[in-house]
Amino acid sequence: MRQRILGMLAAAIMATAGFAATTTKAPATDAEIGQKIAKEIRMYSRYTIWDNVNLRVNDGEVELLGEVSQPWKKKDMERLAMNVPGVTSVTNELKVLPLSSFDNDLRIRVARAIYGHPSLSRYAIQAIPPIHIIVDNGRVKLEGVVNSDMEKTIAGIQAGTAGLSFGAVENNLRVENPSRKSSG
Repeated sequence: MRQRILGMLAAAIMATAGFAATTTKAPATDAEIGQKIAKEIRMYSRYTIWDNVNLRVNDGEVELLGEVSQPWKKKDMERLAMNVPGVTSVTNELKVLPLSSFDNDLRIRVARAIYGHPSLSRYAIQAIPPIHIIVDNGRVKLEGVVNSDMEKTIAGIQAGTAGLSFGAVENNLRVENPSRKSSG
């Protein structure tokens, strides 16, 4: 009787293990791997508007690109990517931005100018606001996504008027809903 109960218990465990294996499938395609890594990065508690991480995936090989504001974030991003099922290798090309009080002050000024503008203030309440402010030795670059061409323009103007930056602001914001030109 005891053997029979142990046999049924073993069969139940094996069936459960088989069910778990089918419900927790690893990402199969490069696109799925990329989506999973992007989600992990967005969920990383220390990912801020001062960081900009992009990635490419080819046959499970991941390349991390962009900038991070602290040296330890570079290693953390690599570790996050490496832990995603399906990843075979990670090439970490993330640039660590200079640790500078001048750059930090400029980041804060630009963020206040952008997120303090009435047209852009709604973005400030998001967990990770979509406009990322990258400052590298006094040079300002905007990365991320906004809803319209007008918001992109406003963000660039606001960043440029925040003062202290060296040169023009590089506005790389992508527009989610570009305005359509009527033909005809």
